Amino acid sequence: MQALVETLFDAGYLISVITIGILMMTKSKGNKLFFLFGLMAVVLSFGDAFHLIPRAWALNTVGLDNFLVPLGIGKWITSVTMTVFYVILYYVWRKRYNIKGYNWLTAAVYFLAAWRIIVCMLPQNQWLSATVSMDWGIYRNIPFALLGLCVIVLFFKSAKIHHDQLFRWMWLTFVLSFAFYIPVVLWADVAPMVGMLMIPKTCAYVWTVLIGYHAMKKEGVAA
Repeated sequence: MQALVETLFDAGYLISVITIGILMMTKSKGNKLFFLFGLMAVVLSFGDAFHLIPRAWALNTVGLDNFLVPLGIGKWITSVTMTVFYVILYYVWRKRYNIKGYNWLTAAVYFLAAWRIIVCMLPQNQWLSATVSMDWGIYRNIPFALLGLCVIVLFFKSAKIHHDQLFRWMWLTFVLSFAFYIPVVLWADVAPMVGMLMIPKTCAYVWTVLIGYHAMKKEGVAA
C-alpha cells in the first residue's frame, strides 16, 4: 500500500510541477519574473525526479535496501538542485520587487549556496552507504537553512511593504517546507515514519509553484 500511494503521489507531483514550470516559461511573453519562476519549478521537479523515480522503482521491485546507489546519487543531486532552486528564488524576489543594488546580499546568497554545495560533495556524507551520518546531515543543512531563512525574511518583508496580495503567502510556503523537512533530517534514521513528513513538505513547494502560476494568470501574462 505504501508503495502504491507514494508512487502515485510522487508521479502526480512531478508531472504537475514540471508541466506548470514549462507553461510558465513558454507563456511568460518575455516577462523575466515569470520565466524565472517557471525555470525554478522545472529545476525543483527535475532535481526531485533523480531521487523520487529510483525510490518508486525500488519500492515496487527490489526494495529500498537493494537500491542504495541510485537512491544515494538521487539524494545528492536533489541536494544540489534544491540549492539552485533557492538561488533562483532570490532572483524572483529581486524581479518581483524591482530590487537594485544590495550586492552584499547577493554575495551572501552565493556564499551560502557554495558552502552548501561544497559540503554536499564531501565523501563524509556517505551518500551511497546504508549507514548515514546524522552529523553530516546537519552540517550540509546549516547553510541551506540560512539560505532559506534569508528568502523567507525577504519575501515576508517585501510582500508586506508593497501590499503584494498575490505573493503575500509565499514566505509561509518556505516556513512550512522547512518545518516538515528539519525533523526528517534529525530523526528519520531512528524513526523511519518521520520520513512521511516529506509529503506535506512537497505539498508546500507545490503551493509555492501555484502562487507563481496564479500570479501570472492574474496579471494577464499568460492570457
